[in-house]
Amino acid sequence: MTDTAYPAAPLSAAPTTTRPRTYEVKTYGCQMNVHDSERISGMLDTAGYVPAEAGTDPDLVVFNTCAVRENADNRLYGNLGHLAKVKEANPDFQIAVGGCMAQKDRDVIVQRAPWVDVVFGTHNMGSLPTLLERARHNREAQVEILESLEVFPSTLPTTRDSTHSAWVSISVGCNNTCTFCIVPSLRGKEKDRRPGDILAEVEALAAEGVVEVTLLGQNVNSYGAEFRDRGAFAKLLRAVGQVPGIRRVRFTSPHPAMFTDDVIEAMADTPTVMPQLHMPLQSGSDRILKSMRRSYRSSRFLGILEKVRERMPEAAITTDIIVGFPGETEEDFRATLDLVERARFSQAFTFQYSVRPGTPAATMKNQIPKEIVQERFERLVALQDSIAHEENRKLIGTEVEVLVTKVPADGRLSGRAADNRLVHVAADPSVGTVRPGDMVRTTVTEAKPYFLIADAPLTLERTVAGDAWDRAQAESCGTGSGTARPSGPTSLGMPTMPVRSDR
Repeated sequence: MTDTAYPAAPLSAAPTTTRPRTYEVKTYGCQMNVHDSERISGMLDTAGYVPAEAGTDPDLVVFNTCAVRENADNRLYGNLGHLAKVKEANPDFQIAVGGCMAQKDRDVIVQRAPWVDVVFGTHNMGSLPTLLERARHNREAQVEILESLEVFPSTLPTTRDSTHSAWVSISVGCNNTCTFCIVPSLRGKEKDRRPGDILAEVEALAAEGVVEVTLLGQNVNSYGAEFRDRGAFAKLLRAVGQVPGIRRVRFTSPHPAMFTDDVIEAMADTPTVMPQLHMPLQSGSDRILKSMRRSYRSSRFLGILEKVRERMPEAAITTDIIVGFPGETEEDFRATLDLVERARFSQAFTFQYSVRPGTPAATMKNQIPKEIVQERFERLVALQDSIAHEENRKLIGTEVEVLVTKVPADGRLSGRAADNRLVHVAADPSVGTVRPGDMVRTTVTEAKPYFLIADAPLTLERTVAGDAWDRAQAESCGTGSGTARPSGPTSLGMPTMPVRSDR
């Protein structure tokens, strides 16, 4: 464990006001980080902090960081630089940095930004309130990094972003050794939760009005390896799908090498498991996949897609692709384009390769010049956008059930179809008040590359998730009853995800 104290900017012995201290959590990175931020918020709420009102300056800012791409480093240190003057003007203002970059950089953060109060890692989120109080009392920055997980994060208090959808962690860490990825060294080896604990959390969420859960892990379909049950993930899918009140079950992300037929059967046989699959490809070139240390090849990947579509013809399949991995030739890139054409993804999250110190790929020969990577990236995006538009146009005239997630004061409703496509729905005042968490059925009338439009009559189903949204709005207004309109943006079909500028 690293546990270090550094002299910090002068702090008063205690805040000069008796009002609760306010906070804001800024999240970078993947779904795991988004869910971790919910836990950070939950711990701060439990410790007596309150979320800062929109447009006000918080007493505490927590950065939950990502270390996957280089621009995440630049964004963090840029934002910390902007806060230096805020800290100088208000010594009681506190800054905390957690997540993967904190686990990686450790003391370097307070060396580069001495005005930071707390640095904590991926394995000790639960220590944050104590570290903040210690930094305030001792008037010095606290750096505490653990080398391994002491408490499974799901045991920590959680303040969720959504009343209708929830992340549910089934594992943390990763046992893979992809040459481009720094996550295993920062998150540690895979640790699996017991099935009973997962089901208990899902049942509790259903009792609160949640209707959609997303099972979350760095590699969900290796779930069970720790207790030696290779079929554990398929069994878990079936069990979660049978929890009363849960109407939609999703999961992310699986690994092609470990994706087995029993999981496909569980998806097809369980009505509440949605016809949607995110299957990371990374490259269509077998030579590059080998260099990435991805333990599958393109034929295996396409075989999975074929089996999924045979059992679930309506399934929407999304992916991740890296462009410009070291040594990638034009022939390798064309193999990726060819596979994308054959795969017909509904969406692809495309990334330009980013050197990450500490990974094997960072020292590989034949790093690709930026201008070549950019040109290939643009070709891939254009191809995928064209495919997505073609696939979406096939849905015009079909009926969709949409879980409503955004209800503007006027105009269109927004939400997600069963296959997780984003749908914008024409509002119809005649059906009554529609709330986030309610379901509507309507018909697709128009298609764009990234979303569908439904300007057709709709039917409304008021749900327990909508009731939960009503209660949350009433509590936030301090009225204890009644229905409030949304006060700000909500997530579009899944728990809140930050806007990724590197996608």
